[in-house]
Amino acid sequence: MELVFATQNKNKAYEIQGLLPSNIIVKTLQDIGCGDDIPEDQPDLAGNALQKARYVYGKFNVNCFADDTGLEIEALNNEPGVYSARYAGPERDSEKNMDLVLDKLEDKSSRKAQFRTAIALILDGKEYLFEGKVMGEIRHERSGEKGFGYDPIFEPENYGKTFAEMTLAEKNERSHRGRAIEALGEFLGEH
Repeated sequence: MELVFATQNKNKAYEIQGLLPSNIIVKTLQDIGCGDDIPEDQPDLAGNALQKARYVYGKFNVNCFADDTGLEIEALNNEPGVYSARYAGPERDSEKNMDLVLDKLEDKSSRKAQFRTAIALILDGKEYLFEGKVMGEIRHERSGEKGFGYDPIFEPENYGKTFAEMTLAEKNERSHRGRAIEALGEFLGEH
């Protein structure tokens, strides 16, 4: 079975391919000739994931899935949340985003946070939603060279290192995206 993942990021698609059953072939937007800037203007993660999947399904009539991920920090009223990628501005600069988080947390005692990923699947015209989350805290400074986004400042609960300090296998085993993809994979394995 082929599934289009609503992303231009081949590395992200490669990571996800390794987490799904071997009979599922993950294709990217590039693979189907889609260079569109797909809107993401919904108020929550599930809404954004559905919006992207509906766009791809509506335009290309292919089975597809889309995801949206947000970092939610308790002391910041769950910011940046749905605005995680563009928290410090529309240019989606991870360094600036991390700087803003660290600045806002400077005088806060609680650094509790969670990462959540919502995945929307459209399979033969039917819509399904999956979610994964991981609890943790925001470090006082960056640590690690791997990963992307907020990985250098997010330490998952009971692990002692940031996502940016983990191997890809370690991160996938514990991450919000890994858990959401696992739920997606289980569902696809049954259907």
